[in-house]
Amino acid sequence: MEARIHQIYTMMVIPRCSVVSWTSLKKLYLGDCALSDESMAAILSGCPVLECLTLDTCGELKVLDLSKSLCLRTLDIYPYSWVPGPTQILAPHVHNLILVINSQLACTSFDVSYLAEARLEICIFVLNNVEAGFLQDVVLKMLEKLQNVEKLTLGGNFLHILSLAEVRSVPFPKLKVKDLTLKTLIFQYVIPSIERLLQNSPDLKKLTVRVKSSNYIRDYALDDYLELQGFNPDQCWRSKDGVSFNKVGCSIEPKHVTSLLELVLKNTKTLDNIAVIFDERYPSFKLEEVVVPTLSHKNVSIALLYNQTDP
Repeated sequence: MEARIHQIYTMMVIPRCSVVSWTSLKKLYLGDCALSDESMAAILSGCPVLECLTLDTCGELKVLDLSKSLCLRTLDIYPYSWVPGPTQILAPHVHNLILVINSQLACTSFDVSYLAEARLEICIFVLNNVEAGFLQDVVLKMLEKLQNVEKLTLGGNFLHILSLAEVRSVPFPKLKVKDLTLKTLIFQYVIPSIERLLQNSPDLKKLTVRVKSSNYIRDYALDDYLELQGFNPDQCWRSKDGVSFNKVGCSIEPKHVTSLLELVLKNTKTLDNIAVIFDERYPSFKLEEVVVPTLSHKNVSIALLYNQTDP
């Protein structure tokens, strides 16, 4: 197949024997594909100037080797809960990555040497104890690979799993991130991970919290896992200074936003800007009711906003 086009959005099956020649193609979206390693290799070899690749629910693919795609700068991978994504990703030339981890078969080999920006989330609706232990190891290894990334976005499920690791005192890597975005509800199950991320990001300049219902892991699943590990869940979810947060995300009150801001200010030294952005349907109170804390040694811009859009 030969084409002189710059962009393809398609849902198709590429036969294993196909020869692809898309010599001018710069942007490619593949969705709902039965995509083998051989088919993916054939596509990549026929797209020498490809700059942006999106794989959305592409089954069968195990190894994604982009080492010969010298022009590729943007990679987005979206599996679904029952359609695993690749377990090995070699993307040494990619600068911008969106990666949704599949809880059944997460990526275990990850090479992103020159990555500047990453967005990570976990596709999961029901968490069992085996997955909880497995995912902690996966997400911490991913953070190690992303230590030099300067712009990082983490979803609510990702923060849940990091919280489990923090409660269990599993070591976190140090990060060089300067711009951190967290897409999560504000409640007790993400507080341990947020606290540790802040402490381990000594160069952080900007923090954005997009308050949204992206946390699909049920609270009882997190508590059940900790009980099996010998912990008392009621004592696990407080911040290090003993502050308690709401247990249910939709029950957030102005005092919880104030507590979050205080936690951020206490655990950062270089921060210049904090933005907490709410969907207009959430929360139930007016933002004017939130008491914005100040610390004498901090000179940080703090903004509480409503925003319907989510980039």
